Amino acid sequence: MKVFVTGGTGFIGTRVVQRLASSSHELCCLVRNPERAQAARAAGAAIVVGDVADKTGLVAGMQGCEAVIHLANLFEFWVPDRRAYATVNIEGTRNVMEAALETGITKVVHVSSVVIWGDASWPITETTPLGAKCASEYARTKRAGDEVAWRLAATRNLPLLMVYPGAVIGPDDPKATGRYLRSFVRGALPAQVMTRSVFPFVQVRDVADGIVRALDKEGNLGEKYILVAESMTFGQLNQLLHEITGARLPRLVFPDWLTVLGACCATGLANLIRRPPMLDMAVDQMRMMQQGFQADGSKASRELGLTYTPIREAVREAVASM
Repeated sequence: MKVFVTGGTGFIGTRVVQRLASSSHELCCLVRNPERAQAARAAGAAIVVGDVADKTGLVAGMQGCEAVIHLANLFEFWVPDRRAYATVNIEGTRNVMEAALETGITKVVHVSSVVIWGDASWPITETTPLGAKCASEYARTKRAGDEVAWRLAATRNLPLLMVYPGAVIGPDDPKATGRYLRSFVRGALPAQVMTRSVFPFVQVRDVADGIVRALDKEGNLGEKYILVAESMTFGQLNQLLHEITGARLPRLVFPDWLTVLGACCATGLANLIRRPPMLDMAVDQMRMMQQGFQADGSKASRELGLTYTPIREAVREAVASM
C-alpha cells in the first residue's frame, strides 16, 4: 500500500517513517523544508514539498496513494501569532481530509492527542464524553480539527480512524516534554511545579508502532485508540528523573496558584518581546499541567497487539541521548 504521510520529519513522524520503511508499504512524505527530509529519503520515501495549508498541493501529492497518516500539527504552548493554531490544526486538517476524499484514499489515520478530552472524567477511555473545557489553545484547536474530520466521516464517508497519544517521551525530543526532561537533568529548574497533577506518558516508538498497527488492521474504520503506557504525577516523574540521572531534585515546590500566576506574567512578557516564555512558563502549558489527565491505553494493547515500554525505560533512553 502506498502511504502519504504528513509530519514525517517530526519527532513522532520520523519513527513512523522508519517503522513503515521496514514494512511492505511504499512511502510518500509531505515536507515543508526539503533540507529536513534526509531521513525520509534514506528510508526510501518519495518527497512532496508542500504544506497542509495548500489543499491543491495536497491533492497533487496524494495522487496514486491509498492511505494517509496525518501527523502534521502545531504542537506548542506559545507562538507569536495564536491564529497559527487554527490555521494548522483546524484548517490544515480540513485540507488533508478533503484532499483524501478527492483522491479516493481508502484509509486515513489521524493522529490527535489525549488532551482533546479536556476536563473529562477520569480515567479517560475512547468512549469517555469530552469535557466542557480545554486548558490550552493547542488542545482546543486539536479538538476542533478532530470534529472537522469526524464530520466528514459522517457526511461524506471519509474512511477515518484516530489515535490519541499521551505525552510522548523519547530521545532527541525538541518539544515540551523533551525540554522539561532536559531542564531537570541540567539543573535548570529552580522549583518543582504541579507535583500532584497526573499526566499520561508513552514512549515514542510505541506511538509509531501503534499508528502503523492501526493502519494495518482490517475493518477498524471509525475506531479510536488511546496510546498511553502509564499515568503518573509530575512529582513522581521528577523523582524518577532523580533516581535515573542523579540530578538534583529541587527542594522548592511552588503551589499551583503561584505557578499559574508566574506563567501569566512570563507569557505577558513573551507576548511583548515576541520571544518564548522563560523556562517554558507558558500559561497554556501550566494550565494544562494543572488540569492533568489520567488515560487508559489498554484498548490499543487488546485490539492492535501493542506492547508498551515501561516509562522508566522510556525516560532512561531519553536522558541517555542528552
